[in-house]
Amino acid sequence: MTSVLEDLHESYLRHFNSVPKYVAKAPGRVNLIGEHTDYNEGFVFPMAIDKAIWVAFTPNNSHLVNVIAKNFDDDCYTVDLHMLENDNAGWREYIKGVAHELQTFYGCDLKGFDAVIYSEVPIGAGLSSSAAFELAIARAFVQTNKLTWEPVAMAKAAKRAENNWVGVNCGIMDQLICAVGEKNHAVLIDCRNLDYKAYPLPKEISVVILDTSTRRGLVDSAYNERREQCQKAAELLGVKSLRDAEMKDIGQLINDEKVYRRAKHVVSEIQRTLAAKDCMLARNVTGLGELFKQSHISLAEDFEVTNEALDKIVAIANAHEHCYGARMTGAGFGGCAVAIVNKRFADEFCEEVEQAYNKSTDLTSAIYVVGAEDGVSLIVLDQ
Repeated sequence: MTSVLEDLHESYLRHFNSVPKYVAKAPGRVNLIGEHTDYNEGFVFPMAIDKAIWVAFTPNNSHLVNVIAKNFDDDCYTVDLHMLENDNAGWREYIKGVAHELQTFYGCDLKGFDAVIYSEVPIGAGLSSSAAFELAIARAFVQTNKLTWEPVAMAKAAKRAENNWVGVNCGIMDQLICAVGEKNHAVLIDCRNLDYKAYPLPKEISVVILDTSTRRGLVDSAYNERREQCQKAAELLGVKSLRDAEMKDIGQLINDEKVYRRAKHVVSEIQRTLAAKDCMLARNVTGLGELFKQSHISLAEDFEVTNEALDKIVAIANAHEHCYGARMTGAGFGGCAVAIVNKRFADEFCEEVEQAYNKSTDLTSAIYVVGAEDGVSLIVLDQ
């Protein structure tokens, strides 16, 4: 943490000729199980991870937000909070979208800040860099304007920003886990009523990210198409959402094979997610690993959101003697998988799977252990 803060301090001083007063920190997340169930009002089981987006900032008592994003370039970009317009400016649109939603939520004109932003979360990897960015920016706005931080309400506002401003029909999982994550725990979230409860991770496992180095763009991918197919399935079954369907019901959809298979995945994945909670409580890591394996097969065959790289890295991981189970995580179409492995052999697992994947593909993977972290936080810097 110290080196990140030092780098942010140096960058801020160089660009703004002063030192920042605050740092907002929002974690990325990995979803252990419960994929594409959130927008079907089902259950998900993510954890916030120890890779975050950091926003070093100082209120500037104006209607302007001046930002430098260290991951992209050294140019300073300005958002005028009195003239919010979507001009497809990439990552900058997240700032505008969050500002728009917060001004609506709080019913006031926001004041701006000067900021330097840095992301440890790989962009486009399925570890929710966008939600982390949204929540970090929201935390900066709340502090700047001396408002009350409400984690669930802020998660909802960030989701609306991504849905309505950026144009991605994501569910609530990413934003909520970024807001309410708990150290050393995964959080079971009911995406219908947003009830959530933290469960301790079994001490004998390590959670490992398997980054295939392939990327996808959610707006341009089949993500929205999958959501529409799920909505169609619910309508044909006469239920509010696929959360209310049972496996015995979905045979009614067989005349539309794609819709049938989408529903089959979602209904079975909700069941697997609840079973995973029971395994975690019982510290049944073998059973938890089997649920991971079943989830990946369902995502590959029924929901069709994996790709060759994801299938390859998951197969290599599942073949390793110290791996309990691996599956793709996130929206899919590229990005990352997640594995749970015997903690004593985590380093060996990472090294051997990385070597095997890189040797069998033309890609270079990044494989690393992550810990479960707390949600959004604010650091007040010494002045």
